[in-house]
Amino acid sequence: MKITILQGSARKKGNTAKVLSWVEEELTGMGHDVDNIYLHSKNLKGCMACGKCKEKLEPTGCIQKDDVPGILEKMIQSQLVIFSSPLYFWGFSSQIKAVIDRTYCLYTNANQPNHASLVDGQRQALIATGAGGYDDNAEGMMDAFGRMQKYHKAINAGTLFIGSCTTPDAMEDSVKQQAVEFARKIVS
Repeated sequence: MKITILQGSARKKGNTAKVLSWVEEELTGMGHDVDNIYLHSKNLKGCMACGKCKEKLEPTGCIQKDDVPGILEKMIQSQLVIFSSPLYFWGFSSQIKAVIDRTYCLYTNANQPNHASLVDGQRQALIATGAGGYDDNAEGMMDAFGRMQKYHKAINAGTLFIGSCTTPDAMEDSVKQQAVEFARKIVS
């Protein structure tokens, strides 16, 4: 399976990256083709809501010239996309939020009989980490992720939230086991 990971943390070796490393290791060990994109190193501009991308259903229709169209092309070519982010103020980091907002170009005629999407039927998963617990903290992110899939016409392959994170070195073996089990789940 072709898999794209969108690593949305600013810290290349932070908590989110640590959990992703275990997921990626399991997926590649299972024989999957995994492309891990570290978004913080990319030129990402936010959506301007100009609507130019809606004139033609393609990721290169945006008037902005940055790295997002290439990232969207990789998403389109994948059977599974893993979105990942630390929890920032009850939501996504700015790096992944810029890409999520720009996925607006991947679908047309939302909620209409002729609703079309370039990622129709694609499996999508979410991995999030945070210092706090899930309750009164991560629900908004998880809800937004699920709503996005309606417009993408994608399949929610699963979500994983690892809370009470301090440092990557402080993560217990049980977190690694959760990551490995999650990797197996999202490809089955």
